[in-house]
Amino acid sequence: MSSTHTTLHAVHREWTGFRRPGRLVAMATAALAVVVLGLLYAFGNHASCDGPCPVDPTGPDGSLVNDQFSFMHQDLGENGGITVRMTSMKGTITYPPPHHDQLVPGLVPWAKAGILIKDGTRQGSSYAALMVTGGHGVRMQYDYLHDIAGSAGDGGGVSDRAPRWLRLTRSGDTVTGHESADGKRWTKVGTARLPGLPVTVQVGLFATSPGDLTLRRAGLGAATEQVRWTQAGGVFDHVGLKGTAKTAGWRSDTVGEANRTDWEKYFQASGAVERNGTITVTGSGDIGPAGAEDGARPVERTLGGLALALLVVLVVAVRLATSAHRREATGGAPVTRAELGAKAIVVAGVTFVTGLLALGIVMPVGVTVLKGNGVPVLGVSALTGARVVVGTAAALALAAVLGLAVGSLLRRARAAIPVAVLTIVVPYVATSFPLLADGLSQWLLRVTPAAGFTTQQSLVAHPQVTAHYAPSTGYFPLPWWAGAGVLVVYVVVLLGLALRRLPESGARSPAPL
Repeated sequence: MSSTHTTLHAVHREWTGFRRPGRLVAMATAALAVVVLGLLYAFGNHASCDGPCPVDPTGPDGSLVNDQFSFMHQDLGENGGITVRMTSMKGTITYPPPHHDQLVPGLVPWAKAGILIKDGTRQGSSYAALMVTGGHGVRMQYDYLHDIAGSAGDGGGVSDRAPRWLRLTRSGDTVTGHESADGKRWTKVGTARLPGLPVTVQVGLFATSPGDLTLRRAGLGAATEQVRWTQAGGVFDHVGLKGTAKTAGWRSDTVGEANRTDWEKYFQASGAVERNGTITVTGSGDIGPAGAEDGARPVERTLGGLALALLVVLVVAVRLATSAHRREATGGAPVTRAELGAKAIVVAGVTFVTGLLALGIVMPVGVTVLKGNGVPVLGVSALTGARVVVGTAAALALAAVLGLAVGSLLRRARAAIPVAVLTIVVPYVATSFPLLADGLSQWLLRVTPAAGFTTQQSLVAHPQVTAHYAPSTGYFPLPWWAGAGVLVVYVVVLLGLALRRLPESGARSPAPL
């Protein structure tokens, strides 16, 4: 009999033994936990607005974006551009409601002021901008996702002693940015291609400033977030335009909401002011990709039942191994390497199919329900969605094999189940919710098997966006493939140790358990 035939025979025997009602009911319970808890989350979340909720802006690629700033602009044709000197940049940081009683002069690192070419003034339209930031020097950004670094500048920003010259040039769909310290020697920052840019676009000066994120930590607990409203303003002169109508004048607009805070109403309104050849533009908000910190939900929020399913799967896998060793202890056939290998194939296959079906149902249905309830959901590509479903089902399957290996090594369910749960379930649950400090959560998701569930992450950490990038907010410390690799290493090592302890063959064929 060939080795392949022997292996298939062993797998068939284990599959026959696995189909006992108790195990099938347990796996069905795991699938139902994923589906039911995920749908409960989706049906239980609704948008809360006074009247119809505003439509969240989407960028050229259809993803949710932030697009709020002050803009002094005029029409620009297919070829032309703008050159300015930015002489200073100042800002204000305030504490959030309800008090508004402490004001701090200063700029947050991603406060922005500079020049911009945009397809109209509609939120989410295509754009390219060259800017000075509060703490990251000169940057060229375009279409919300792309960020190119220029010079670091004087301490990252602009001072009255060291103005910065900026230039954006349009040629059809291509926009190129240059910067200069003296207006004579220019350095290219970057080039952006904006497909579908219309003949006439808007060109001008802009300013905006995102919220100032502060994290307050208490002991080993997770950090609590505080976001302070901010405002930034840039002062410009020596404005030169090419490709604009000679009779055209400046128009001042705010893209998105503006002038709703007490500070803007009574002290410094957002907008643009021109006086004696100098233009001051002041604004608040941000231009960039939206994330979970903006209230939108990632698709993996529908996977709230995954922890319970993981617990059930681990118990089933551990007991599958310990029941075989219990048979051996009572005088039955010894557990062999072939038998344990066949059990690993069966439990991995059943778990993968179970997870695939449950995840393939709850994620698309849950996302549809959330959107129907007016809750914004961060979009993902078809490839990313497939990776989340297939990858998370594979992580569940690997966790099942890990549980099987732990059960075979310890041979007693009373010892093996707590070890398996502490090894993978506890780190996963503790880091998925704001229970632990960020550093501890990130460490656990780097060195424990729970790292394998990074496969469910669809969120992208954008360096040009200020956010709380931590496991409790959905951001894992490792890329999905690295996290999966950590889990694979654990499975290979533990299963290898378990197989080494077993004989290659037994005295007689064991009855399936």
